[in-house]
Amino acid sequence: MEKKRCEWCGNDPLYMAYHDEEWGVPVYDDKTLFEFLLLETFQAGLSWITILRKRENFRNAFDGFDYKKIAKYDETKISALLEDTGIIRNKLKVRSAVTNAQAFMEIQKEFGSFSNYIWKFTDGNPIINNFKSMKEVPANTALSDAISKDLKKRGFKFVGSTVIYANMQATGMVNDHAVYCFRHNEVR
Repeated sequence: MEKKRCEWCGNDPLYMAYHDEEWGVPVYDDKTLFEFLLLETFQAGLSWITILRKRENFRNAFDGFDYKKIAKYDETKISALLEDTGIIRNKLKVRSAVTNAQAFMEIQKEFGSFSNYIWKFTDGNPIINNFKSMKEVPANTALSDAISKDLKKRGFKFVGSTVIYANMQATGMVNDHAVYCFRHNEVR
């Protein structure tokens, strides 16, 4: 019997694997949180499947998503990234990766970890939604508005409320698997 999934992943094997193994699973590890944040900022204005298909290219181009290295990128490295056809070559987004890595580390200094900072917005626990249809899932919420505003205040770029809500979904801060989806109860 075939598993019932959220309809957004369709029949694409890469999308289905991402849905089944990662999306909505609570992430507390700073390295993984930074990876998702970087990918989500590059996704702004594009489809997530585009980013997923380029994920390994991003991993290679951005030193395994090592924010400590990314924070030190100079103009030579930025120029090389802008020539890399395997990633999204948007100048503002590439530069924001460096800025965001630096701001990420400032948050770590202040809160002990980025995880401590970001999860404080939900008191350390995922928000469990019970949507019957993907049409009910919001693009942003008052909470994503607040997180976005705070991140921008701290110097982050490309972290609008919609990007942040997508990041919250990806990292399990909210469980937006539809109630009919087999993953809804699994990621609780």
